[in-house]
Amino acid sequence: MAVDDATALSELDSSIRTEEEIAAKPLLPAPYPSPSAASTTTAPMAEESLEELDRRYAPYARRDAYGPMGRGPVGAVEAARLAVAAAVLLPLRVVAGLLVLLAYYLVCRVCTLWVEEERDGGEGEGYARLNGWRREGVVRCGRALSRAMMFVFGFYWINVYDRRFPNAEDEPLDQCKNMERPGAIVSNHVSYVDILYHMSASVPSFVAKRSVARLPLVGLVSKCLGCIFVQRESKASDFKGVSGAVTERIQRANQQKDAPIMLLFPEGTTTNGDYLLPFKTGAFLAKAPVQPVILRYPYKRFSPAWDSMSGARHVFLLLCQFANYLEVVHLPVYHPSEQEKEDPKLYANNVRKLMAAEGNLILSDVGLAEKRVYHKALNGNSLPRALHQKDD
Repeated sequence: MAVDDATALSELDSSIRTEEEIAAKPLLPAPYPSPSAASTTTAPMAEESLEELDRRYAPYARRDAYGPMGRGPVGAVEAARLAVAAAVLLPLRVVAGLLVLLAYYLVCRVCTLWVEEERDGGEGEGYARLNGWRREGVVRCGRALSRAMMFVFGFYWINVYDRRFPNAEDEPLDQCKNMERPGAIVSNHVSYVDILYHMSASVPSFVAKRSVARLPLVGLVSKCLGCIFVQRESKASDFKGVSGAVTERIQRANQQKDAPIMLLFPEGTTTNGDYLLPFKTGAFLAKAPVQPVILRYPYKRFSPAWDSMSGARHVFLLLCQFANYLEVVHLPVYHPSEQEKEDPKLYANNVRKLMAAEGNLILSDVGLAEKRVYHKALNGNSLPRALHQKDD
């Protein structure tokens, strides 16, 4: 996911402001104390500290049955259910997921036979310019296998509310689609599952670290999707940077029917799904129309939102939950006004307000810097370390 390089200064300012605001506040001891480990004298203080942290960093606070970072105490029934799922459901899903990934890798391998990978510029193009039966194979199989992967993850039903073509009955659908060709999909970011859904719906390309291109299986798949591989430390003269590469790709998608559309999460990080963070401007610099999409993950026990816990633990708990749920709202394509085209911040802000209103999401001013502080505090690190320790 892309984070604009130009926001580094604002993140630093946010970190300094956060330090001033909470310097005198107690932080949550590490690890999150269980009832058996906490004494009657310290438990109220820890609980109060957790409540303060959750209020201050509300977009990242978990409120499901597993508590902060997924390490909260669970009842005997939930523990038994988790043990059974880990013994039976988890291995089946892991094997099935690997088979689905292998199947798509083989499809991508066939579709790229005798095709030379494009390496123009510092970021590289991968196989973004596949066409004909090759592109058709990548797209059709990608949609089907991504939906299969979501089924493996327990997303048996997905409720989709499509508001893209409110007057579609008045005109041919093909004509509507041609008129509404966006350059990018902009979506709120709740979980890594977001990417699987968007692949099952439209097989977009997205921004990834260059190291992703070298991963087994996933590397070739990401190249076939037309991902923009970014090597941020590069100082080469032909290096366009994240914003330049994204802008170029959005313009191409807007102008060429067969070009892969870009998927961007302008918040720059994940939340618990109830909030919408400030938008970065990378998706709006191209002055092209965008397709807003809102994702919601209803839950009963475990929330699929990836907000304040480790990736491995999150995958474990997600795969151990028998059924997961997803609701999607596709809004009409947003065409920027002339004023919005000249002011990307205004463009981003207006799209953000629209998505918040349509998705019943709460606007929040906190960002990635505050999220890092919150995570470090939950892990029991001191405030200076939480603020200044580099997060790779």
